[in-house]
Amino acid sequence: MAKWGEGDPRWIVEERPDATNVNNWHWTEKNATPWSKDKLKVLLDGFVIAESGLECTVTKIDKLDGEATANNRKGKLIFFYEWNIVLLWKGRYNDEEVTGKVSIPNLSEENDVDEVELTVSVDSSNPASEKLKLFMYNIGRDKLRKQLDTYIRELKADFAKGLILPKKDEMNGTETAPQKKDKETVYASGFNKKKIDLETVTSSPDASKQKSVGCKLDLKTLQTTEKFQCRANELFDALTREDMVTAFTRGHVKHELFKGGDFVYFGGNISGKFEEIVQNKKIVQTWRYKQWPSGHYSTVTMELEEKEDHTELNLTQTMIPAAELETTKQNWQRYYWNSIRSAFGFGSFLC
Repeated sequence: MAKWGEGDPRWIVEERPDATNVNNWHWTEKNATPWSKDKLKVLLDGFVIAESGLECTVTKIDKLDGEATANNRKGKLIFFYEWNIVLLWKGRYNDEEVTGKVSIPNLSEENDVDEVELTVSVDSSNPASEKLKLFMYNIGRDKLRKQLDTYIRELKADFAKGLILPKKDEMNGTETAPQKKDKETVYASGFNKKKIDLETVTSSPDASKQKSVGCKLDLKTLQTTEKFQCRANELFDALTREDMVTAFTRGHVKHELFKGGDFVYFGGNISGKFEEIVQNKKIVQTWRYKQWPSGHYSTVTMELEEKEDHTELNLTQTMIPAAELETTKQNWQRYYWNSIRSAFGFGSFLC
């Protein structure tokens, strides 16, 4: 219980210039429907699907019914969207014009983009129509799904910026004297406790291709096991879904979840690429801390194993500069594991 005159900081709103939502504690919601309609129109209207000498074009968005909202509760971002879309398209084969429709009745957060249903139909029945219908079914659907995936990623990226608000003592100009950073403030910058000055070493993410310049870098391996009170798919989502990564890192991220895709966290202090993704089981990344020698990457492997009442995460990180081994271990604990437990309520074990 707070002492007299010392209110719970989650509820002290008068000290914020906007007088709302200190430390992102309260539920906030933004209407993303107008933005979504504009974005979907840009991505779909006039979209050209071309391959192997065939070409079809979306001529009109015949139906765009639905809504979208972005929500924040205790730093956790939650997105709701549900759309029923009908697209008109046309193409030409053997000098015959073909027209048709693509119906998308279930674009929502409940379905992965790969699971979104796209139904292709044509307005007439002839060899040209059947040829282009097959083309739209085999090629057009995949290309349209990529456009829908772009909408979802940009929705989360754009609305994450405004929903995770700066905390009271992180706002420029609100304090007259330097303030001691609390735990949450440190999370916002992440992995920035000290800067090290080492001779430049250039290395490839592939250890077999390493080339060093100036001096040989002493490298170490980190192995650790963490337990989380959640299912494996929930922990996998926390590590791979852009909105959830944004929530536990406390800031904007770059997050391209596919093999070879880039990620940038903690204001650029952590960066790398996804090398392997096995749904709910394994994540392999090339991974570097900004202050490491230029061009040097480690390899991070995270393996998830669901137990009867919890999920174990086994982390192996190779090629860590020896001088940074202990700091790296502490930072994983502080900025990843503890922050994930705090953001999503995945609990902590006493032993």
